[in-house]
Amino acid sequence: MARKNTDSSPDLPEVNFSDFGDVRYLHLGTEWVQGSMLLDRPFDIELEYVQRMMAWLLFVDADVVASRHVMQLGLGSAALTKFCYKKLKMKTTAVELNPQVIAACRLWFKLPKDDARLQVILADAAQEIRHPLHRGRLDALQVDLYDHEAAAPVLDSEAFYVDCRDALSEDGLMTVNLFGRDSSYLRSLEKIAEAFGPESVWAFKPTREGNTIVLAQREPTRPERGELVQQADAIESRFGLPAKKWLRLFKPVC
Repeated sequence: MARKNTDSSPDLPEVNFSDFGDVRYLHLGTEWVQGSMLLDRPFDIELEYVQRMMAWLLFVDADVVASRHVMQLGLGSAALTKFCYKKLKMKTTAVELNPQVIAACRLWFKLPKDDARLQVILADAAQEIRHPLHRGRLDALQVDLYDHEAAAPVLDSEAFYVDCRDALSEDGLMTVNLFGRDSSYLRSLEKIAEAFGPESVWAFKPTREGNTIVLAQREPTRPERGELVQQADAIESRFGLPAKKWLRLFKPVC
């Protein structure tokens, strides 16, 4: 089954979804998948690369996660936003440029209404991340900014990543979804390393679909392997994410 939203602005791609088995997929007018949802578990994260966007949990004590503030740049199907709000009980902010994506997430992807802990902002991510209200305030920042062609990140300059770093708290972390050719990935990685410092950058191996998740720390640390294993155990038992598998695929870049 597929359904389209025909009310999109002419300057923005139309938003539609398709159902296949027990999974609902979000599309922006093309066959490219922009997000997904398990119909019987709408607050879980279905796609592997989206699960990996939560790798910043490896650096945060599970007992304090609920006291932290996370921001998502690019709403997608709201999988990250819903998980952080519902499962992690965090203060959660999402920034999305297309109003029809927000409407689709509320109509078709079980995104809750805004409240004291949840805020969805209609804005350009490049402008919003520079807002003084966010400077030094975000404990986790999740960046997944692709247009309907999904060829390369929409925002991918060193200046943008500097703005992201400036918005993070002292021990804050950023994860970024990089999707595309190897040369595009390496250019993006270089820009992130310039903005954060090469010692701050970690990366996963690519998924089969070609998504590579990169993590950058506001201040670099090098946890011992045993610490990361303990963190992964806590993440799996408390939040249901495959964190022990992450450790086989995730390492510092430098």
